[in-house]
Amino acid sequence: MRATFARLQAAYPDAHCELDHGSPFQLLVATILSAQSTDVGVNKVTPALFARWPDAPSLAAATLPEVERAIGSLGMFRQKAKRLVEMSRLLIERHGGEVPRRLEELVALPGVGRKTANVVLGVCWNAPEGVVVDTHVQRLAQRLGWSTHDEPIAIEQDLMKLLPREAWDTLSHVLIFHGRRTCGARKPACERCPVSDVCPSAFEAERVGRKPTRVRGA
Repeated sequence: MRATFARLQAAYPDAHCELDHGSPFQLLVATILSAQSTDVGVNKVTPALFARWPDAPSLAAATLPEVERAIGSLGMFRQKAKRLVEMSRLLIERHGGEVPRRLEELVALPGVGRKTANVVLGVCWNAPEGVVVDTHVQRLAQRLGWSTHDEPIAIEQDLMKLLPREAWDTLSHVLIFHGRRTCGARKPACERCPVSDVCPSAFEAERVGRKPTRVRGA
């Protein structure tokens, strides 16, 4: 596995978080917004959002209708707006407006799960307490044979055992880059994949790591 990962890492030396942000707080906000939305879509709304509410105190003082309008192009924008304002208020009440550096404190905030917490911990401080498992990481872990599980938490545990902690953040970014650029869900480009010669799913990858197609009337 480590040799395969090294080859993927060499193929994507610039792999990084693609959510635009200027502070830990802004990354936390952007990651919450990315649920059921693309990074491209999030990056379209955050410049104006952060220009108006760049930190926890300013966003905590915002009204829900204002925030809803600012993020209205994203899915579940009403629910996300409520979570962002509540999260900002709790940051002020519990952490002096600063983003905490411990996973258990982060996941206690509205809209923050393990994935979001580890994005912030890894990107901002290179101190993740797990591997970020989004749809790309889940799909690739299964296709590469690194996990046989379907649940993100189980996949995360498998990946954490395969590499040392200092590689966890890089692992997620590399797999996400590979998933977005080469190993797509519907049309994996196995013919130009840098690890197709060692991938157990090569040239049949579209059958692995995807939700089964619903049969109408079933």
